[in-house]
Amino acid sequence: MSVANPRQSFLNPTIPFAGTILGGLQPGEMVLIQGAVLSDADRFQVDLTCGSSTKPRADIAFHFNPRFRKSPCIVCNSLQQERWGKEEIHYQMPLQQGAAFEIIILVQKDMFKVAVNGAHLLEYKYRLDLRRVDTIGVSGKVKVQAIGFIPGSAVFSESGDLSLPYKGRLLRGLSAGNTITIKGHISLYPHSFTVNLRISNTEDIALHLNPRLKASVFIRNSFLDDSWGPEENALSGAFPFLPGEYFEMIIRCDAHLFKVAVNGVHLLDYKHRVQDVSCIDELEILGDLQLLDIKLW
Repeated sequence: MSVANPRQSFLNPTIPFAGTILGGLQPGEMVLIQGAVLSDADRFQVDLTCGSSTKPRADIAFHFNPRFRKSPCIVCNSLQQERWGKEEIHYQMPLQQGAAFEIIILVQKDMFKVAVNGAHLLEYKYRLDLRRVDTIGVSGKVKVQAIGFIPGSAVFSESGDLSLPYKGRLLRGLSAGNTITIKGHISLYPHSFTVNLRISNTEDIALHLNPRLKASVFIRNSFLDDSWGPEENALSGAFPFLPGEYFEMIIRCDAHLFKVAVNGVHLLDYKHRVQDVSCIDELEILGDLQLLDIKLW
């Protein structure tokens, strides 16, 4: 999996590793770590620290320390003035020796939230001022492919590129005010293409956008509780998609509806049929087009 447009990244760092976080951390951001636990690992750690000094040792705002011997657990703690605080021990262990992993640390106003392999794992309330954090460290028996610092909203691609069929993950789900921009190029001999906003771990589709070029019809619908709802196809402007042509589609999530514009022209509103839009966390695109760019704001 790869993220579109991280603001900063480190690729294949040598372990132990310490890297400066440009601009520090801000609430709403995410730290993404992709790697694998070594097969003989007894432990490894990820530290968000206040500087990189070793003598005296820099304060550690968040120490994330999976341990694999005896009773596997994850220990979280903070270091202040070279003294450890009270350990927070979590016995749920989604990491395995010899297995790949993806760790996401979500930075919030008062805590870090950690997910491993797409599932929420733990929360850790701040003991140090977040504004002091400027370094990330990784050490122990682990191999890291990538570390990325991700703005508050991001689309992750399962395949790592924009090839079709495309599946992306909206890490924090949608919220009112979010905008998804999709840029693409229609095939020379197209039939149709589809953009779906889905709810993970279900078959539900909150928003199904299906331009059918042969008929010049733009279908919208939702697939909920194993059935399609009533179709909508009226447009406030002309059908905008042409064979062989570039397009830019903008989907805005408002409090009660989606607004869709193509090539700068507002075309339609679609009232939410899923009221809790935060559960909409997957983007799927397939059909007769070439994807050029995707952004979530």
